[in-house]
Amino acid sequence: MNAERIILGIDPGTNIMGYGLIHQKGSALDLVTLGVIQLNKYDNHALKLKKIFERTLSLIDEYNPDELAIEAPFYGKNVQSMLKLGRAQGVAMAAGLYRSVPIYEYSPKKIKKSITGSGSASKEKVAAMLRSILSLSDITTQLDATDGLAAAVCHYFQKNPGGDTKSYSGWKQFVSQNPERTK
Repeated sequence: MNAERIILGIDPGTNIMGYGLIHQKGSALDLVTLGVIQLNKYDNHALKLKKIFERTLSLIDEYNPDELAIEAPFYGKNVQSMLKLGRAQGVAMAAGLYRSVPIYEYSPKKIKKSITGSGSASKEKVAAMLRSILSLSDITTQLDATDGLAAAVCHYFQKNPGGDTKSYSGWKQFVSQNPERTK
């Protein structure tokens, strides 16, 4: 495990994108910041994607994370929603790749399980466990922000990222590991 690193966690979304940053020093873990990007005020999907890219770049430029952990899209009932979510995730990943920040992708179940011990935990349970893990007296009620933070903390818990984790160090590696996404 790295002696010191900053991890940016992102919960991608096209209406609200959550993010959280943590600072690891040895085994100590501290909250740097967390928040959301409100995108529901924009009607144009392309404009939402542009805002996600710009805000992710600004977070990277401001906090200089060593790694970016992102929640993978999951298939729900609506294919169109999943496609939009995948685009949001892709744009956030592109911002990380643009700044040469290694990307780690985790399934929603993996994130919930690493934080709470249960892959089906509620957003509220995840937030409560983060409050305990980070020894915070108060944490935002914005559950998208705590979901972004959960991605970062999940990554911290992975001593040897693997399993359903995917890591990309650049465009070439992303394309070689995901040929079906380039067609």
